[in-house]
Amino acid sequence: MAEQGGRELLVSAEDVGKRFGDFIALHPLNVKVHSGEFFGVFGPNGAGKSTFIKLLTGQLKPSIGEIEVLGIDAIRKPQELKANIGIVPESESPPSYLTPVEFLEFVGRLRGLDDLDKRINHWMDWFGITDKRDTMCKDLSKGQRQKVMLASAFIHEPRILFLDEPFANLDPIYQRKCRTWLLDMVADGGTIFMCSHVLEVAERLCTRLAIIDHGKVLASGKISALKHSDEETLEDVFIRLVGHSMAEAQGLADGELEEE
Repeated sequence: MAEQGGRELLVSAEDVGKRFGDFIALHPLNVKVHSGEFFGVFGPNGAGKSTFIKLLTGQLKPSIGEIEVLGIDAIRKPQELKANIGIVPESESPPSYLTPVEFLEFVGRLRGLDDLDKRINHWMDWFGITDKRDTMCKDLSKGQRQKVMLASAFIHEPRILFLDEPFANLDPIYQRKCRTWLLDMVADGGTIFMCSHVLEVAERLCTRLAIIDHGKVLASGKISALKHSDEETLEDVFIRLVGHSMAEAQGLADGELEEE
């Protein structure tokens, strides 16, 4: 894929939109993410973040538009795409009646990994769940299940990770540990595309971000470029943009009601 300043273009979405019947989940948008970037998508609940990440990872097909990730057509070759990326979906747990080791073995064999036992032992130890290796996933805590899901995304060391609310249910110690690992990955040339509604995460991690609401991109770019002044915080930016978006949406709804 094309390069910019020595960085390879890894994600390209052109005029991508998604409709479910009459409901527009995501209005047409364009995004490009290059190697070595930590790109974040932030918005309130129901803004379209999860739909966006599912489109980019081949879990959903867009209603319109074209998507390429790692030079792979995400619409026409979703299985090839999934084999080459790491994904942590929102609110998804490992299979209930597998143990963490069995699930990671399944993921590793599916990806054809060498040194699988070594990789599994490393991530079980890294996440502090070695003592749970033979426990059914249904009997793990929410935080432990999230650790297993993260381990399954990290285990094959992909060039790009797609993370949807990755820190959900993690305690502060492992939130910090994961943040540090992700930043190290980016420093080593890896790339991360993350969806979240936690603004603190953006301030600490993201090189660029997009703020979306009601399926529309309200603003995107470096955090410094989104601020109107040095005094304005990212929270101020978020409230300014999302508050305006909500007011517009309410105005449209009121207009529709008046017409009826």
